[in-house]
Amino acid sequence: MDHIKPLPSYLIQRYQGWKATTYQQNRSWYRHLVDQGQHPRAMVISCCDSRVHVTAIFGADQGEFFIHRNIANLVPPYEPDGDHHGTSAAVEYAVTALKVAHVIVMGHSQCGGVQGCIDMCKGNAPQLETKESFVGRWMDILRPRFDSVSDIKDTQDQARAFEKQAVLVSLENLMSFPFVKERVDAGDLTLHGLWNDIGEGGVEFFDPDTQKFQPLVP
Repeated sequence: MDHIKPLPSYLIQRYQGWKATTYQQNRSWYRHLVDQGQHPRAMVISCCDSRVHVTAIFGADQGEFFIHRNIANLVPPYEPDGDHHGTSAAVEYAVTALKVAHVIVMGHSQCGGVQGCIDMCKGNAPQLETKESFVGRWMDILRPRFDSVSDIKDTQDQARAFEKQAVLVSLENLMSFPFVKERVDAGDLTLHGLWNDIGEGGVEFFDPDTQKFQPLVP
């Protein structure tokens, strides 16, 4: 295990500061979380992008969101094939064990995964086409939807439209999970699609009535 090294000093210092301030001031709350277990109200599926900060956007406390992050906030279709499925496992646990009331899929601007998929679709990313590329094969989930944005000429507009398609694909795939569909049909679970403009701090939601993304706050 010689490849494992101690934490960088700046992280140790930050931990010491957190333990001496935030933790000490809220010690009873942390102990409550341990004693009572987790009871999150919602599951959030967001991107791994370090700029996406879901808890900060919604002012969420620890224990409030069950968060799963992956490349481009994608949910694959239901495939019970005995293979490794991290995202599907997280969805299963949130819906069947934690019984969250909401599942929120949150996309964002300047998503590198979505841009990689665009590059693949345009034949500009041979490195992502190989079977050894985990990112490329993961983005195959979204790839069939490129036709819906292929006619958009402006590259930024195309990327934003495709980022929102990633949210919609995930919402559609969620309904392929029997335990998700069952709870949605029973009225015990709701699904929501959001898109975050990182630079502007904006959040849009998918409005099922208009079939478009609308500003969360006008």
